[in-house]
Amino acid sequence: MKVLLLKDAKEDDCGQDPYIRELGLYGLEATLIPVLSFEFLSLPSFSEKLSHPEDYEGLIFTSPRAVEAAELCLEQNNKTEVWERSLKEKWNAKSVYVVGNATASLVSKIGLDTEGAACGNAEKLAEYICSRESSALPLLFPCGNLKREILPKALKDKGIAMESITVYQTIAHPGIQGNLNSYYSQQGVPASITFFSPSGLTYSLKHIQELSGDNIDQIKFAAIGPTTARALAAQGLPVSCTAESPTPQALATGIRKALQPHGCC
Repeated sequence: MKVLLLKDAKEDDCGQDPYIRELGLYGLEATLIPVLSFEFLSLPSFSEKLSHPEDYEGLIFTSPRAVEAAELCLEQNNKTEVWERSLKEKWNAKSVYVVGNATASLVSKIGLDTEGAACGNAEKLAEYICSRESSALPLLFPCGNLKREILPKALKDKGIAMESITVYQTIAHPGIQGNLNSYYSQQGVPASITFFSPSGLTYSLKHIQELSGDNIDQIKFAAIGPTTARALAAQGLPVSCTAESPTPQALATGIRKALQPHGCC
């Protein structure tokens, strides 16, 4: 059975995207099509902030792209040596909060110890941070231009200072239409389509509706988390599956249940 995941490929230590592998264990043939591209912004300003951990209580990373922005700052400004020598240790003396295992894994690669990864989404991370923080210094939050206000608002309501800096913007992947056309012409209408973000849904839904035609009612739509599920519902699409956590294992389990007769997860 063929399933379509609207995300870019990320190879793990085994040299395969973990979503393709996990779905394959259930006999599902997954194809990945990227729907988002990213442009990095304000890197000199972000780099300067990373150079002064004494000004902050800690860091918050809620997306892999924000971690990539940090990596670019270190590479482009010849900060790798000073990072290894002193900055990394100073940041590790503070709290480094993350959402999800994928982001946590990238943060660990730049030498930072993380907490909060198991929270899975911004709402739960906000609760976790609020249960721990009481400092006058702000938390540094590198984010994208489409960030939701749940985390900033929750922290503000609890009197926890936070300084946001937009370090990337999300744009449509230039190959969306061509890649989807190619997939549908070669594979046909998939049994399931998974969306990984509200913006990914925005940029791809029109093409999917046109290509699927009357067969769109046969597709089981899945979401990686509750925010994306709400975006699907807002578009009038039935959500057959919302992953219990943003992991390959949880998504594969959910899609398998949704594709079983009368299945829903």
